[in-house]
Amino acid sequence: MAQPGSTHDAQNPVIQQQNVIIPNNHGEKLVGSLHETGSPEIVILCHGFRSSKEYNIMVNLAVALENEGISAFRFDFAGNGESEGSFQFGGYWREADDLHAVIQHFRGAKRVIHAILGHSKGGGVVLLYASKYHDVHMVLNVSGRYNLKRGIDEHWGKDFFERIKKDGFVDVKDKTGSYRVTEEGLMDRLSTDMHEACLKIEKDCRVLTIHGSADEIIPVEDAVEFAKIIPTHKLHIIEGADHGYTSHQAELALVALNFIRTGLQEGKDKP
Repeated sequence: MAQPGSTHDAQNPVIQQQNVIIPNNHGEKLVGSLHETGSPEIVILCHGFRSSKEYNIMVNLAVALENEGISAFRFDFAGNGESEGSFQFGGYWREADDLHAVIQHFRGAKRVIHAILGHSKGGGVVLLYASKYHDVHMVLNVSGRYNLKRGIDEHWGKDFFERIKKDGFVDVKDKTGSYRVTEEGLMDRLSTDMHEACLKIEKDCRVLTIHGSADEIIPVEDAVEFAKIIPTHKLHIIEGADHGYTSHQAELALVALNFIRTGLQEGKDKP
């Protein structure tokens, strides 16, 4: 059966969706859903900040890949969704290591990791992964943030640093609920340098950045900055799309699929 938010209907059922549990390096169980088509290639999908594998972008992209005959795996980072662990603000590099555990699992099962795709914070995570591990040669950054020092004052106020220094943490409430930001977590985010990391992405790694022109969370200028420094980079701006691609799910899937399909075809054409 399709997960909530899937674009499937009774005439177009999911081929085979399996729950998969993978331990990370901290002994926590990461829970994911494998959209199995039997293809040797697989695409790994990474959700954003305080999101999960059930977010509509993750589900819809997995289903779109599946309809193309490409297996997809969407999973919850530690401390999110169904996965074990406690939620942590920051933790970009730690999530890159969660992704590494997932990739190692599928490599052990003789699968080819064709591409990694991340939305929002997940976009940053897949770029960090590429800068550290150099073993996946197709990366899709969907609405990732280039400058991690931005967005703090805008969302939580200019006194946020003073408040967190005073108590060591701040409890934040927003439309999705409440969560705690610790001073350690804030410093972790602020010390994560996307510019420095992206300079270490190898030239044979093809990167696509997709961003909405009407993104209200992360400005489209961040996408342009990635384009300036990543060697083999394509930039695609979706006109009118917000951060969640609310009215642009189909266009997002089409752009991502075209990039992934091209890479697959090039791989088959090589002697």
